[in-house]
Amino acid sequence: MDPIILVEHAVKHFGSQAALQDVSVSFEAGKIHGIIGRNGSGKTVLFKCILGLTPLTSGRILVDGRPIGGGRTVPEDVGAIIESPGFLPHYSGFRNLKFLASLRGQIGNEKIREAIRMTGLDPDNRKHVGKYSMGMRQRLGIAQAIMERPRLLILDEPMNGLDNKGVREMRDLFLGLKAQGCTILLATHSSDDVRELCDRVWEMDQGILSERETDCPR
Repeated sequence: MDPIILVEHAVKHFGSQAALQDVSVSFEAGKIHGIIGRNGSGKTVLFKCILGLTPLTSGRILVDGRPIGGGRTVPEDVGAIIESPGFLPHYSGFRNLKFLASLRGQIGNEKIREAIRMTGLDPDNRKHVGKYSMGMRQRLGIAQAIMERPRLLILDEPMNGLDNKGVREMRDLFLGLKAQGCTILLATHSSDDVRELCDRVWEMDQGILSERETDCPR
């Protein structure tokens, strides 16, 4: 089976700093792939390059067989959280997602409401996002990522700001999405996330990616 993501000899420089150093990796469809590493190790840069948000210095990336970069965009069935979710502070959660969904016009109100409920929020809550706690904003960011039912999720530290209950609920959500055939790339600092969620695990260190053994294959 062809990988859903193929990265070949990816290099990314910011001036004299190498953020990615000859990264080659393939990610199989239908699994949860964990990437661990310290802040600044290159995880977020790799995710941005996969999404076409940051161009490579050299190398290539294919998503679903399509090359990324050079004016080509990622296939539409990809959802992502990169860094902190950004929302309009004076809109409710539902209104924020409705505005974002309207940019592509692929889903209606009920799918938006369902995604919000799946993350443990109330779609009828009129509270402005500017008054949300960090955990509520993170849940809404996950709802945004999943609302169009993507085949691929790219999640950069999705548990940030969540309490223990929220972490458990989001782990259950991600495992449920995997069971439905969704592929997930997950950047995390948590060994518990790795143990409970990930089929394969890589470690990023100073822009170099290497696969790690996991003691809990799924």
